[in-house]
Formats: sequence, structure tokens, C-alpha cells
Amino acid sequence: MRTLVLGGARSGKSAFAEQLVASEAVRYVATAVPDPADDDFAERIAAHQARRPANWTVIEGDAVAALAAAAAGDDAAVPANATFADGEATAAPATLIDDLGTWLTARIDARAAWESPRGAVAPDLDALVGAVAAYQDRLVIVSPEVGLGVIPATRSGRLFRDELGSLNQRLAQVCDEVYLLVAGQPIRVKPDRATASAAALSNSAEAIGTAAALSNSAHAIGIAAALTGSATAVAGTSADSVAAQSLSGTSTDAPGSAETAAGASVSLGGADAVAGAELVNGVSAAAAVADSGPELRKVLARPVEFGPVAGPDIGVRAAAEERQTRLTKPAGALGRLEALGNWVAACQGQCPPKQFERARVVVFAGDHGVARHGVSAYPSEVTAQMVANFRSGGAAVNVLARLADATVRVEDIAVDADTAPEISRFKVRRSSGSIDREDALTEEEVQASLAAGVAIADQEIDSGADLLVAGDMGIGNTTPATVLIAGLTDTEPVIAVGRGTGVDDAGWIRKTAAIRDAMWRARPVLRDPVALLRTASGADLAAMAGFLAQAATRRTPVILDGVVVTAAALVADQLAPGARAWWVAGHRSSEPSHKIALERLQLEPLLDMTMRLGEGSGALTALPVLRAAVATLAEMATFAEAGVSTADATETASA
Repeated sequence: MRTLVLGGARSGKSAFAEQLVASEAVRYVATAVPDPADDDFAERIAAHQARRPANWTVIEGDAVAALAAAAAGDDAAVPANATFADGEATAAPATLIDDLGTWLTARIDARAAWESPRGAVAPDLDALVGAVAAYQDRLVIVSPEVGLGVIPATRSGRLFRDELGSLNQRLAQVCDEVYLLVAGQPIRVKPDRATASAAALSNSAEAIGTAAALSNSAHAIGIAAALTGSATAVAGTSADSVAAQSLSGTSTDAPGSAETAAGASVSLGGADAVAGAELVNGVSAAAAVADSGPELRKVLARPVEFGPVAGPDIGVRAAAEERQTRLTKPAGALGRLEALGNWVAACQGQCPPKQFERARVVVFAGDHGVARHGVSAYPSEVTAQMVANFRSGGAAVNVLARLADATVRVEDIAVDADTAPEISRFKVRRSSGSIDREDALTEEEVQASLAAGVAIADQEIDSGADLLVAGDMGIGNTTPATVLIAGLTDTEPVIAVGRGTGVDDAGWIRKTAAIRDAMWRARPVLRDPVALLRTASGADLAAMAGFLAQAATRRTPVILDGVVVTAAALVADQLAPGARAWWVAGHRSSEPSHKIALERLQLEPLLDMTMRLGEGSGALTALPVLRAAVATLAEMATFAEAGVSTADATETASA
């Protein structure tokens, strides 16, 4: 995947590009060369350096040489004047070049071509475009967009603008996707939605015929109307037959439903469909599968797409930090509670923040075929039994939710048994495949699972949820979770594998072997999050990934639970780059791979109590801590309100 990120000065293009690769190991190619006489430029470079994670490999040198070295797997091929910030020359799976403006400046300088006609740096431009076109690994390029400004007054300025404008056009042709940053907001300009809609509508004759047949079925039309979370269902039907009802039976006119169109989408094509229409967010292909089987799935299970996610409000976070200094306490005296309160304020977009009024836990339940091969201490039928326990209120998640003032919802995504209709509306299949020897899901099923997660998130947020927790229930689910984590972090199985539900040594050996085999099968698709979910996860984990990505898209904070949920979060952050900014880690479990995943997400857990139950239990145990952070920031008196002298005032009086 090759991505070009364009934007003007101070547009946020560099920060956005960094979000695109935030969940990966990164080779950062810094094209800017500091000028000791230019303090402003030095400040800009310092700001970029401060944002970079310490584990990124930084190369200062020519972008063409860096790409050639990366493609050859030989960083020694980088010129001698290139430097590595961490002293190593190890290849990284993602390359980020920032930016082409300073790269082009250096090329023109090198050829002393500022007063030359256009074309003097053509060999350099050709070399760069050729290197990008030939590059097969993850690549993100940042470049200034020069077509929106005034015509430069100088010849050299016009030369720079014209050369860079032409270079950007050529790179846009060879890159897989292009984003334009405007006032900090990303707009995807390649591929555009019109092209995607046209492609969706130009399906095979078989799919069109199926859509036409289904559009004549009152039952199918009713399902399509129920699935749409906002606007149009199917054209050519009466208004009465497409009364929009959400799957939970509530009206879809909830505030904010129109806003979700910017999030994930599932398109419906066919002869009787509105041209270019999309079923947005509230759509659940999984529910369609449950109600109408594979024929409706064929039409509805289109790819679910997420865009990059902007983070919580920076301005509100700064206001919260300033308010913390005015509260009746020494600065920083509440430790991490202060940072947590500031984060909540930024997520809510207001300072002081509001206490959470509707914290919701969604437990995603599903069985896994790999459990039949001795990787768990419990049989698969325990999953359905525990689902019944959740519904009766007798599980740990229920007890902890009551204590933390939260409510629990359970959804059967892939339980290997029949469950109550009200919790199986999003059911994709009975048990996922045994990932050590077969794919977990088909392509249709992984899309249905993602769409289910999106729809569940939308239902909860549209119903007023202001804090979400994803929980898990499924015998054997730590096996696919460990596969995802170890694969995405390039960790050896023996380091990542834990005891799960408490397997003995023989069980641990079987589990490690299964994870090793599944990792081998997943290796070719590690950089394709949807294919990875299809190959090596399960319907429940895929639904969790969709749920977490959509919660971030809808700007709703989430407390992550244990290893299974965090594995889904790793993939969700690839589906929706930047989503991690909307999550806080509730705890660190005793599973080794959980620590590895949290480090990759750069999340510091609130608690470390050696818990490993799942269900959302660790997140709920941490919820009171988050509530305390909100309460102290919102309800404590300031020095002025309480009439308490500040340290500054005391120093002034003594002077």
C-alpha cells in the first residue's frame, strides 16, 4: 500500500501521516536538513522529532536511496551521510517519507538549478517516481500541496511550485491512495467514493439478479429497511414497506445518526437499488445473514471501510490541563488521574467534562474451531452456558458492572449453539474455523462480522452511550488473539503464549503449536487487516474490531479490557488509523501477549492485578478510576473559588 498525503503549511499533514503508520514499526526518512541560522525551521524539525516514537528508525538522507535500500533489504545501501537515530540499520515494515518539499529543495540545491529552466531536476524526479512505483511494502509520503496558493513572485518560487506540482501528480498516479489535509481534516481523494460506488454497482449479472429478486420480497425489503441506520433503503417500494426501524426496535431518528455517514459504510447494489446509494453504519450484514441466509448476504455483505480518525480535541485538552493548575491541590498531585481527566475532557469536547451517564459493556460471544484440538482447559459448550449466565446476571461482568454503574449487553456472534433470538440477531455462523488448519471465516463472513460490530456501536451510541467497553466470551479465544498479536508485533510464539483458561503443560504445548501454525498461515496477509481477520481471528474478534473502530469514528471513548479485546484493537487501529487515541487500557492481564499488544498501542494500563478472566471484567474494575478522574477535574474547587492561596501568592507575600 502506497499512500500520498498532501497538504498546505500547518495543515496537519505530517501528524496525519504518522497516525497512518502508528501501529507499525517505522523507518522514518527525514528529508529536512537543519539550518543553524534558521531558528523557526529548527523549531519545526524539533516538533516533528518530539512526536516520533523512540522505537522508530530515523534516516536522514535522500529518499530515493532510502527506498532503494529498503526494497533491497539493505540499509547499508543508504549513502554514508545518512544517519540512523537509533544506531541500527534494521529494515522496518513501513516507510514514512516527510516531506518532498525539503527533498526537492535539496535536489535543486545540489544541481544549482534555481535559475535554470524547468526540467533540470527531471532525473531526480524520475528516479523518485520510479522508486515509489517499484516499492512493494507499506509506504507513506508527505508532500506540500502547491496548487492552492498565490503565484510566487520570484522565478525560483515558481520553479519550485511547478516542479513539485508535477511531481505530486505523477506520484498520485502510482500511489494506491491519496489524502488531502485541509485545516487538519483528511479528505480521501483517491480512490474516491464515486468510483467505489460505481464499482459496487457494476456487479456480476448473478448478483444483480439476486438483488432484483430480493427487492420484490416484502420480507427482504423489511430487513433492508431495518438494517439502515439513517436514510434510504431500497428504491421502487412504498414508503410504508420501508419504515426504518433499528434492530433493537427503536427509531433510527436518534440524534447524530446523520453524522455517522462519515464512518464505515456497507453499500447495496442491484437493479432496483438507488444508484450509488449506501446503507451506512446502522447496516448489519450479519443480521441479514441470520434472518435471510446466504442469498441476502451475497447482496449486503459489501466491504466495510473506515477512514483515518482524528484524535480528541487538542484545544479542550489544553484547557483541561490549565484548569488542573487552578484546582486546590499542588500541580500534578493527583498523578495519572489528572491526565485521565484531561483525556476524557478532550474526548467529550468540553471542559470541565461530564460524569459518564450511560457506560455500556458489550460482550461479544463466539466459539472457535481450534478449541476442539486441546488448546483450552474447558470444552466449547461452556461458551453457551456462560452466555446464559450473563443474561441471568450471575457472571463477574454483571457484578462489576452493577458496582461501576454500567449496564451489560451480550451478543452471540458465533456461539456453537442456538441462543435466544434477541441476542443472535447479528450471528454470523456457529463457531469460527480452526485457524491452525483453515481460515476462520469466509470473505462474506468477515465483512458481515465487521458490519455487525459497526452496527452494534452505532446502536449503543445513538441510544446515548457515552463510554463503551468491549468484553469477550469464547472458549479458545486467546489462541486467535495471540496469533494476531504475535503476528502483528513479530513475536515468537513461545514468548507470547499464555495459559488462557489454565491449560496444563501438555495443553500449553498444543496451544503453542496451533498458534505457530496459524501464524504461518497468516504471514502473507499481515498487512491487510481484513484478510488477517478472515484468516486468523474469528467472527467475534472481527466484530470487536469493527466495534472499536466505529466507536473511535463516532468520537466515543472506550476502555479496553484484556488480551482478546486488545488483539482486536490492534487490528482496529489498522482499519481506522488513529483510533487508539480514543481508547484507554483498563488493565494489564497475566497473558504475556497482552503486555506486548499494549506496548505496540503505546497504552499504559490503569491497573495491574493479574486478572485474566475477560468478559470486560478488567475494564469495569478500572471504570471507577476513570470516574474519579472526571469527578476531580469537574467538581474540585479552584483556588479562587475556595479562597485558598496559591504557591505563587505565598511567594509574593513573603518577598
